[in-house]
Amino acid sequence: MSRIVIALGGNALGNNPEEQKELVKVPAAKIAELVKAGHEVIVGHGNGPQVGMIFNGFVSAHSVNPKSPLVPLPEAGAMSQGYIGYHMVNAITNAFKNEGLKNKEVLYILTQTLVDPKDPAFQNPTKPIGPFFATEAEAVAANPNSTIVEDAGRGYRKVVASPKPLNFVGINQIKKAIESGATVIVGGGGGIPTVEDENGFIKGVDGVIDKDFALAKMAALAKADYFIVLTAVDFVKVNYNKPDQKDLKHATKAELEKYIAEKQFAPGSMLPKVQAAIKFVEEGGKAAFIGDLKDLENILAEKIGTKVTLN
Repeated sequence: MSRIVIALGGNALGNNPEEQKELVKVPAAKIAELVKAGHEVIVGHGNGPQVGMIFNGFVSAHSVNPKSPLVPLPEAGAMSQGYIGYHMVNAITNAFKNEGLKNKEVLYILTQTLVDPKDPAFQNPTKPIGPFFATEAEAVAANPNSTIVEDAGRGYRKVVASPKPLNFVGINQIKKAIESGATVIVGGGGGIPTVEDENGFIKGVDGVIDKDFALAKMAALAKADYFIVLTAVDFVKVNYNKPDQKDLKHATKAELEKYIAEKQFAPGSMLPKVQAAIKFVEEGGKAAFIGDLKDLENILAEKIGTKVTLN
């Protein structure tokens, strides 16, 4: 059968641990059905709400009690991967049991994503993270060694870079885990941005990697057949909310690049999903799909969702 990489949005997992524990059962059941049908499945997820909850919580605790430590963004990202992974492993393992898949196992791999320390994004950080502060001084005190900006009259806030993913720490072992038959959960939240120095030593850095870009790269490196971006729409649309709105059922790289030039897709929303789909087929994937989680089986059957191919 096929090797499939699935990208789940962080918003699909709710806003707190109790919500997440229930919501994760939905994708878990879909994944178990695919595995039962004979597919190899690799899963990644967003973590925006979750890492925000963790990062904001430590900032708030520090504001009340200075002895409570501030936690850097890479560590907050690692924490979010840990608790999301705990819920996902439990939910998928239980879904396997419901499907009678006795010998199938789930593995969560905390992921560090290698980025270029000279990526231009580091010179122009734009991704807001953490709470708003009334004054710049308060924001600087709560976010040492950070870039602080005034955000649309709402206060001062930390911003970080969004560099492009190049590779992953431990990629060879990640690929072995996939090839062993495990259902692997990897690339959570796009992974922790990690740089390598000239001597090969690594360290995490502030940043937010787009999870769809990261998972498109993972899909290419794992030689996946298909890459599926699950979001809250049935199709990618052009002329959105206009009388001539159109669903894109099958689009090529050239067609999508034309629509991108026309600014048909919203930055920070549909645009990165479309760009990630293009990147995957450019790097050898058979096809990428964009659609709604509830339609996962029908997306693969090409009954709904947008299919993206190279030509």
